Amino acid sequence: MNNRFSQYVSQQTDLFIPFIVAGDPSSEVTIELALALESSGANAIELGIPYSDPLADGPVIQSASARALKTGMTLEKAIFLVSDMRKKGLKIPVIIFTYYNLLLQLGIDRFFALMQEHDVDGLLVPDLPFEESEELRRRCEEENVTYISLVAPTTSDQRLVEIARHAKGFLYCVSSLGVTGMRQEFHPSVYAFLKKVRNLATVPVAVGFGVSRPAQVEELKSHCDGVVVGSAIVKQVEEKETKLLNPSTRKEAISEISHYVLSLIEPYRIKEEVD
Repeated sequence: MNNRFSQYVSQQTDLFIPFIVAGDPSSEVTIELALALESSGANAIELGIPYSDPLADGPVIQSASARALKTGMTLEKAIFLVSDMRKKGLKIPVIIFTYYNLLLQLGIDRFFALMQEHDVDGLLVPDLPFEESEELRRRCEEENVTYISLVAPTTSDQRLVEIARHAKGFLYCVSSLGVTGMRQEFHPSVYAFLKKVRNLATVPVAVGFGVSRPAQVEELKSHCDGVVVGSAIVKQVEEKETKLLNPSTRKEAISEISHYVLSLIEPYRIKEEVD
């Protein structure tokens, strides 16, 4: 699927891209959760790699990373999980969300060899500035891995033009300043920012950081091409950790998370029914 990722995403409408942390609270749960999210309408999965110093992540995802690290999860093991997801029927693209230091620790050559071997489609590195990403982007191009770029309300117009020009797959728009986390509302200026990005982008524009309620999806859907939902789903995993770790109650907990996700993206489903 790697070489078809950009084409696949460009053909989708109302993108829903959930973020989960590999190994939170176990590898088995991560696999089953990815499959459930696909069944709930996910167009791609962002698989977060736990890291001890996640600069872009708020308290919910930091806690998830801590739980996953206790299980021994690593970047290499997370990539292996994708093969297990594929064997169980996962068809949608998987994007590895990792900090740059973890790539360096594993080794760039080893990383891309694993990405190819285990059918991973994309890469997102939140702490690597665009100006320093050229070599990694070039390597992604050679390896048929889609490199996802981020822009924020503080991105200068000059940088925005350049980042949009090189964007692949979809362009990830950070909705607000600061770290990830659930927010009650977005600053009104986000809509002008999204309009500017959509005017420049040649790929779909997806909004993340703070999307946690159906009303927010409703507000955003006419201003972008999709949403990335992370902390809200990871919080559900945290709240249901005990049930998820118990094989006899895991299916019920996964079902509860799926129902939550379906309620969150209800505005998309209503639109599809009307269309």
